[in-house]
Amino acid sequence: MKYYIIAGEASGDLHGSNLMKQLFKADPQAEIRFWGGDLMQAAGGTLVKHYRDLAFMGFAEVVANLKTILNNIKFCKADIMAFNPDAIIFIDYPGFNMRIAKWAKEHGIPTHYYISPQIWAWKENRIKAIKRDVDHMYIILPFEKDFYEKKHNFKVHFVGHPLIDAIHSRTPVNEADFRKEFNLDERPVIALLPGSRKQEISKMLSGMLSVVNDFPGYQFVIAGAPSQEYSFYQQFLTNDSVHFISNRTYDLLGIAHAALVTSGTATLETALFKVPEVVCYKGGWISYQIAKRIITLKYISLVNLIMDKEVVKELIQDDFNSVNLKTELTKLLTPEYRAKVLENYHILEEKLGGDGASEKTAKLIVKNFNTAN
Repeated sequence: MKYYIIAGEASGDLHGSNLMKQLFKADPQAEIRFWGGDLMQAAGGTLVKHYRDLAFMGFAEVVANLKTILNNIKFCKADIMAFNPDAIIFIDYPGFNMRIAKWAKEHGIPTHYYISPQIWAWKENRIKAIKRDVDHMYIILPFEKDFYEKKHNFKVHFVGHPLIDAIHSRTPVNEADFRKEFNLDERPVIALLPGSRKQEISKMLSGMLSVVNDFPGYQFVIAGAPSQEYSFYQQFLTNDSVHFISNRTYDLLGIAHAALVTSGTATLETALFKVPEVVCYKGGWISYQIAKRIITLKYISLVNLIMDKEVVKELIQDDFNSVNLKTELTKLLTPEYRAKVLENYHILEEKLGGDGASEKTAKLIVKNFNTAN
């Protein structure tokens, strides 16, 4: 079979790479062409566009780059037609992917969506387009099954969360070797995960770094995103005691004592590594004003959403400041508070459904194609 996969972000690149590995196992004759990143490229197939050229954050940023986005959509359609795939697999990235799904359905190309758009958070009316344009939906969050099947009468496949596979399958880092490699001393590590896009890093990292001098007994380490060059981060590295490590986020989380994390997939990754965290978010003023009027969720982090309670503290917009960061990080470093967070993390992992999400999804995609033909 010929598969065309579209992932538009760092998390999609990770999940796409693991899915591709399983597709090659389930279908040894697979030909894969994709939009994604370095991890997907390492898995095989042909890279069409890198996600670093696609990532625009927030309403205002999307409007400002609308011409580029529309040109990418036009190019994508032409590239799909030239490749003539047996199936298109969409990985999250709904603003772009749902447009392609509508077009693909009109052209009779089977559509598979892996990792649902978060329409339960906002734009619930997208369910009409999903029911019309998506042949098969593979969901990774347990509460999504009831949302789709009971509330909207749309059958979905719950496959578990692929992050569990990604984390369990890796070789644990040797802490002594890691500290030596990056000149880290014996102090406990506080990891800073400011995101992967330039816009969010610029908004988040200075705030995170504002509390460094308040915790001399700890060393702070920035997790550099693989999509960004070191030169971009240099403007923030004004404190000589702060370390920077690029493209080794999982190894860093493997030795971290605590973390400050920008809202997104990284909040769940941090929890699965059993690292107590403070979740942070600050968007552009216009984007935030729009978002808070249309998003009605109680929480923004996946950890709290899945658990349906506050397991980790969320500092959003004006609450994301050095005073609150210092307060919450101080709490996070106390044994009693940490024990409570870690207990909830174990319950969280049980809710996510165990190993095998990528393998289950790949087999279902191949099975659904064979059934249809």
